Amino acid sequence: MLDIVEYVRFAATLFFILDPFAAIPLFLMLTNGRSRAYRAATARTAALAVFAGLVVASFSGDFILRLIGASLPAFQVGGSIVLLLMALSMLNARLSPQQQTPEEEAEATDRDAVGVVPIAMPLLVGPGAISATIIHMERGGTLLHKSVSVGVLALICLSVWLILKAAERIGRRLGQTGLNILNRIFGLLLAALAVQIFANGLKGLFPALG
Repeated sequence: MLDIVEYVRFAATLFFILDPFAAIPLFLMLTNGRSRAYRAATARTAALAVFAGLVVASFSGDFILRLIGASLPAFQVGGSIVLLLMALSMLNARLSPQQQTPEEEAEATDRDAVGVVPIAMPLLVGPGAISATIIHMERGGTLLHKSVSVGVLALICLSVWLILKAAERIGRRLGQTGLNILNRIFGLLLAALAVQIFANGLKGLFPALG
């Protein structure tokens, strides 16, 4: 039987990790001087690339865990640490090194097609999003679980597309201060979710803690 709460929690976690609002300043900078049609196409390309990247991660998670010889609880503990580092950076209203390094940011300004790199990857789809997706997908092996999870990914990527498509209007209305406040709220929520994933992983590694 499906636990709707788990899917809602997964959707919330993934949305906070992707945090498309944090991508708005970079999106506007990289598409500065371009037409509305180009910006719309870039937003669509970024959303599709995010969806493709997360779907690949979700279905390759079992292979990755077996390849590195790690259990799901161990991956939960490691992944939660990555999420917590991202959350701490978000609380400071800045991108974490797990999302984009200074070298990647410098290289991004030289690219013409920016929807896939660097907006989708590594800015949106980074270690945090991949870890959260694998952890959730490995909680169930049924076809129904995987189908609903892919549906959740599609909804989240739809929201990413809509936010990036409206990036110019959102940026103008909220301003940098408004975006920073929003990112800090997302960071606080993500920190709480990261701690919960960490606790679940510890209970899996050490059943006596349960």
